[in-house]
Amino acid sequence: MKLKLFWLAVAVELAGVATDAHILQWIAKPLMAPILIWYLMRPGPVTLALVFATVGDIVLLIPGQLIPGMVAFLGTQIALLVAFLKHGRPRALAIAGYAVLWVGVNAALWGQLGALRGPILGYSLALVAMACAATGVSVRIGIGGAVFLVSDLLIGVGAAGLDFPGRDLVVMSTYAAALFLIATGAQRAWAGTETRRSSVSAGISSPGA
Repeated sequence: MKLKLFWLAVAVELAGVATDAHILQWIAKPLMAPILIWYLMRPGPVTLALVFATVGDIVLLIPGQLIPGMVAFLGTQIALLVAFLKHGRPRALAIAGYAVLWVGVNAALWGQLGALRGPILGYSLALVAMACAATGVSVRIGIGGAVFLVSDLLIGVGAAGLDFPGRDLVVMSTYAAALFLIATGAQRAWAGTETRRSSVSAGISSPGA
């Protein structure tokens, strides 16, 4: 039920983006991350990341607030990074691949970013670190981190003045998919951890087993 409500909010948000209906975006976008917080019902860094995402979503609905929105989503990336590193470590290949991507994209957009160079350089580093760390948790969360990176990369492309038709729709679609994959992946990871702990506890309490 909770995930159905999430996808309903996503559908309304995408309809608002596609038709440029700001009222639909103001109704739906601030609900997406909170619905996933309700779905998780568990304190911790992933929930905190979704709180920061909620703030960022609201701030970015206000024209000209890219930097404050970026600050809010920086909180999201740092919280997710902390959460993911608690569960595992990414492989060297993932680290190398994401490092090359970070350098390449920033180099390609550097000349078009102007005053946004510094903020985007710092934010994109946190974003890439999050996506890289996600690969050490599970396939689902790894994909979620990669899709989140794609979504924010497209925002950076727009900030560099390299727009294309439908970009905003792709940004929101990938963002929603990333939130879904990360939240549901985190729920599965927690469930798996608790199952393992229960098994270990049962083994300790039953020495003859």
